[in-house]
Amino acid sequence: MEKRREGRERGMLLDGVRDSMPVYVKELLAGGVAGGFAKTMVAPLERVKILFQTRKAEFQSIGLLGSFRKIAKTEGLLGFYRGNGASVARIVPYAALHYMAYEQYRRWIILSFPDIRRGPVLDLIAGSFAGGTAVLFTYPLDLVRTKLAYQVVGSTKLHMKGIVHAEQAYRGILDCFSKTYREAGLRGLYRGGVMFSAPSLYGIFPYSGLKFYFYEEMKRHVPEEHKKDVTVKLACGSVAGLLGQTFTYPLDVVRRQMQVQRLSAANSGDVKGTMATLASIARTQGWKQLFSGLSINYLKVVPSVAIGFTGYDIMKSWLQVPARDDDLIEVVTNKRNGQPSSLHS
Repeated sequence: MEKRREGRERGMLLDGVRDSMPVYVKELLAGGVAGGFAKTMVAPLERVKILFQTRKAEFQSIGLLGSFRKIAKTEGLLGFYRGNGASVARIVPYAALHYMAYEQYRRWIILSFPDIRRGPVLDLIAGSFAGGTAVLFTYPLDLVRTKLAYQVVGSTKLHMKGIVHAEQAYRGILDCFSKTYREAGLRGLYRGGVMFSAPSLYGIFPYSGLKFYFYEEMKRHVPEEHKKDVTVKLACGSVAGLLGQTFTYPLDVVRRQMQVQRLSAANSGDVKGTMATLASIARTQGWKQLFSGLSINYLKVVPSVAIGFTGYDIMKSWLQVPARDDDLIEVVTNKRNGQPSSLHS
């Protein structure tokens, strides 16, 4: 009896905390949880994809299964999760900001331009700006994740003459941050990124926008009785991620290669910009290299985006976030009546 009463009290306390949260905080929490869970589920494929993009000679020649066997043999099970700590540390704030910014940009556009049509174009614009906003704040963590994932224990390439470090260059997230900052300052933390060469923004703007565009557009065509079906949400998210990634993948390859330039002796003295790197890859490695790892990325993107969108919707439901149309009606009504809205409380 006592345990039951304590359980009810804890439940009431949790409900009270949940009800007291502003909507934007609920959206941050929902996005962060969904992003972290989805990223961890596909971490092994992400590791192999990065190695395909940046270590062409070592891994493309042995194929997907061979790459898995090589990592398992030289690094063990934990090798598949090398860099995943930095990846999750990045994706949680990134996903939280991404989803919350999307909702906020969408509300702001509708409130600022009441005559704008609700539809895929609105989702495209809001999603694009949300992706740009999120990457501005979290890019250094993506750089660290890539550098850690690039390292291969026992790789012959790491012992060749001229390589900057004869053994693993970085021993962890903080060590990577520290060494990168000492080598190149703030600019080094944004190499291949938004402030100086911008492949991340070139890629993230269309990718984020297209991802939300396809996901929301597909959901609009789902019958009302199936809208809450998890399987349907997973299917919509899978297709949205796959289509969005296909159109923007070459810029992802450029970004990865720019991030690891300083780990390669051949490039350490000649750091190129976005378009120069794109042209160099096409000229020296062939245009097919711009799509290197795309098949693996499909295997990763399908479950990752699907789990991300579905997890976000489930978390929003559990946190009792108002439906988009409902909360906008509340904002507009309160605005006309001169009353504050719970969205910004």
